[in-house]
Amino acid sequence: MEENQTMVTEFVLLGFCLGPRIHLVLFLLFSLFYTLTILGNGTILAMICLDSRLHTPMYFFLSHLAVVDMAYACNTVPQTLINLLDETRPITFAGCMTQTFLFLAFAHTECVLLVVMSYDRYVAICHPLYYTVIMNWRVCTIMAAVSWIVSFLLALVHLLLILRLPFCGPHEINHFFCEILSVLKLACADTTLNQVVIFAACVFILVGPLCFVLVSYTCILVAILRIQSGEGRRKAFSTCSSHLCVVGLFFGSAIVMYMAPKSQHPEEQQKILFLFYSFFNPMLNPLIYSLRNAEVKGALKRSLCKESHSLLVWCSDHKSW
Repeated sequence: MEENQTMVTEFVLLGFCLGPRIHLVLFLLFSLFYTLTILGNGTILAMICLDSRLHTPMYFFLSHLAVVDMAYACNTVPQTLINLLDETRPITFAGCMTQTFLFLAFAHTECVLLVVMSYDRYVAICHPLYYTVIMNWRVCTIMAAVSWIVSFLLALVHLLLILRLPFCGPHEINHFFCEILSVLKLACADTTLNQVVIFAACVFILVGPLCFVLVSYTCILVAILRIQSGEGRRKAFSTCSSHLCVVGLFFGSAIVMYMAPKSQHPEEQQKILFLFYSFFNPMLNPLIYSLRNAEVKGALKRSLCKESHSLLVWCSDHKSW
């Protein structure tokens, strides 16, 4: 048994069994999504860093969300693209465990950041006179740091519980990346403790935060309806609606994947849900914030105008030579 436990040193990700032509189409499509994710979140991050008007707590947390989305995509998408071109190419045991750990860490971080962002909006709209006092830069920095630290520690718990299990075969993971539930199916021991911890973590990191977000936005909605100014009401609703879209997409897909009865979602259907979670959420976040948020659109226009002006100046100087 000791020899069998050391046999599995690598895994094969089965991915999508759809044929070479469809795999090529998916490779091109996922490559496009991956590029848009990096460019979109990178643009949001660059605008927040360069535009002083966006140096506020809300955009400080949004910059962290952009970093999480880029890291999230970089962790899962490249391996998926490789597997679409070469289905038999394995991933090492250490690489698989690393991918599982980072996937959980970034997912947990996004959950906590969305809660922090909802609290920021609650204070800004419900207690505007005390906003700068409550959400000062020291508090914002601590909240962001706690979000990352707690998330990585929780992911570390999952990793340690996986590493205690023996993997003596088979070595084929029926997924397009090393998702924790798919990895646990290959363990040669009882995984009840892992399943219980996963469910408890879901309650702690999904259900609890979602309830907090819903309560926050109920209070925000009441406060918005009391705003006398039409312009103030429109601005408040614009910033909050973009955040609610992101919250709905993220928490909704996560709860369906990890808390709904698995008998109702076959493995192939779960892969589709994870596609939405892994590919579309990180890609849609910058689009939602840029399309629904007037300040982000304004910053983008100012950046484009500045670049156009610089280009015109360079051209005029070049002609004078």
